[in-house]
Amino acid sequence: MSQSNPTSGQEHAHKSGFETRAIHAGYEPDPTTGAVIPPIYATSTYKQDGVGGMRGGYEYSRSANPTRTALEGALAAVEEGERGFAFASGLAAEDTLVRALCRPGDHVVLPDDAYGGTFRLFDKVERAWGLEHSSAPVSDVDAVRAAIEPGRTKLVWVETPTNPLLNIGDIEALASVAHDAGALLVVDNTFASPYLQQPLVLGADVVVHSTTKYVGGHSDVVGGALVVRDLEVADAVAFHQNSIGAVPGPFDSFLTHRGLKTLAVRMDRHCDNAERVVEFLTGHPAVAEVIYPGLPEHPGHAVAAKQMRRFGGMVSFRVAAGEQAALDVCARAEVFTLGESLGGVESLIEHPGRMTHASVAGTDLEVPADLVRLSVGIETVDDLLADLDRALG
Repeated sequence: MSQSNPTSGQEHAHKSGFETRAIHAGYEPDPTTGAVIPPIYATSTYKQDGVGGMRGGYEYSRSANPTRTALEGALAAVEEGERGFAFASGLAAEDTLVRALCRPGDHVVLPDDAYGGTFRLFDKVERAWGLEHSSAPVSDVDAVRAAIEPGRTKLVWVETPTNPLLNIGDIEALASVAHDAGALLVVDNTFASPYLQQPLVLGADVVVHSTTKYVGGHSDVVGGALVVRDLEVADAVAFHQNSIGAVPGPFDSFLTHRGLKTLAVRMDRHCDNAERVVEFLTGHPAVAEVIYPGLPEHPGHAVAAKQMRRFGGMVSFRVAAGEQAALDVCARAEVFTLGESLGGVESLIEHPGRMTHASVAGTDLEVPADLVRLSVGIETVDDLLADLDRALG
């Protein structure tokens, strides 16, 4: 696990299946002990063999740590990218990427229903730095094209599925539009996870993850990641990762890597349960609309079917009786825990307008007041259905 050896997944990507890469990529069993799991290197610094004589390229754990190197190699492998980079949070990953690839006066196109934290980062932090942005629906390729300012737009930023309205963007088409304008396509792949969708294969330049969610998968660690397919971009990100220093410690890297190893089996169960939940909610008298890309009537269904392995574990729905009724549903749920975040083994329920997306209230990105978002976990599905039945009743 040498820092000088790029954390590339390319050599594994076309030889092994996803599950094999998730379990084995990024780390070879320890040559001294044979340990099959990367140790937690709880160290801040490393003994040098003479001035500048670094062992494996390690000098200081902000720059690189062997536990983090293993995680970064695995992330690159499962996303079929050139290099992976781990961060202390998803927003830390996003901010580092922006600083690496943009300069004051540049422009970014964002989804018109972006995650509230991403919007806040661009609107309140990056704007003060001199970076401008505009919004467009990710499901409308022509609208994204129209929002691009050739020569100024450096990044086209896409979530697919989006949070929390589960809109779908055609990654291949959007990559073409971005590249025609000299911009890079960045895809936040948090909702889909690397198991269900691999944007770099479809033409994206950078993948962003909040690894807190499905990659970690157990609601016990906060983290973020970038995976890139171009070495020039990788060099810029690596420089800024070290210079800014928003990196995960070895314990967080260990937990995230451990979660990644079981991602495939967990995602299949998330999807199984979500499909049953959607079936239950569809036609329920208390539900005005069910939003899930797996439904044939979803406007992005055909695109999602083309670029996703399955349709994911996130489900949103609108409550027929309005905002207060939606709040009541959230309050009455018991197996579904009322809480922010998503992607853990436990099921979560939340009211986006008052919780995760409160920061976009009063803007064009404001979400419906009667919307409820579910992160469907991997519990016994009959228990989840009974809990929703009580909450809606």
